[in-house]
Amino acid sequence: MKQTKTTSAMRKVVLAINKSSDWLGNSLAWLLLLMVSVMLLVVLLRYGFDYGSIGLQESTLYLHALTFMLGAGYTLKFDDHVRVDVFYRNFTARTKAWVDILGFCLLLLPVCLFLFFSSWEYVISSWQLLEGSPEPGGLPLVFILKTNLLLMPVLLMLQGLAQTLMNVLTLLGQPMAQQTDEVLL
Repeated sequence: MKQTKTTSAMRKVVLAINKSSDWLGNSLAWLLLLMVSVMLLVVLLRYGFDYGSIGLQESTLYLHALTFMLGAGYTLKFDDHVRVDVFYRNFTARTKAWVDILGFCLLLLPVCLFLFFSSWEYVISSWQLLEGSPEPGGLPLVFILKTNLLLMPVLLMLQGLAQTLMNVLTLLGQPMAQQTDEVLL
């Protein structure tokens, strides 16, 4: 089947979203390395030198939240989310495409919209207060951490859109190759 302007535009959107996801995923991989290093430092300081730092401990929490929440879309790109695929794995490519499209429209999109809109006021009020840690010596960046409650559903929706467009292309007989590269540090 000949590629039309519409399918060409769909491919460009998918490639742009996937490229952004790849960049973010690779950046988050480095944050994981930083998180492990900071956690090692926290343990060494606490048990080796009897010194504790609330700020250092909170930074590992922040890094973990960043990688988990901002990496959700990247995980979706590689189809590494939890799924019950007892039947799915035996489906044809077209049936899988239909299941994934319906899953995006009926499950992922509504949940992401719910998360975004139900978190909006919470995040905005945190920004208005420039909310910081309630702990003495804690990080004054809680408002930035809470912003992930808005970023995660947006990133998931974008990657879900890319996956859905890929599935539409499959149904049109013009499948795109699914990227299967893993993150390399």
